Amino acid sequence: MAIRLDGEVVNVPDTLSVAAAVLHVHGWRGYRRHLDGTPRAPLCLMGVCQECLITIDGLPNRQGCLEPVREGMVIERQGDDPHG
Repeated sequence: MAIRLDGEVVNVPDTLSVAAAVLHVHGWRGYRRHLDGTPRAPLCLMGVCQECLITIDGLPNRQGCLEPVREGMVIERQGDDPHG
């Protein structure tokens, strides 16, 4: 399934959550960065820890672990220099 992640079209399995799709593409160090520059990634993958916060279809601070990927979904990583 094709989604747009940080402006780039990527293909991910259709069985994944948004958080799992980002981890699939970028690994845990590429999920997002904390304000102090340290890498952050989802811990629980069930909606408790809030480490999966991500922008989905223009809506910030969505819990990526609770949202299934959909064809054409637009996902943007959050945090200080999410591409670093």
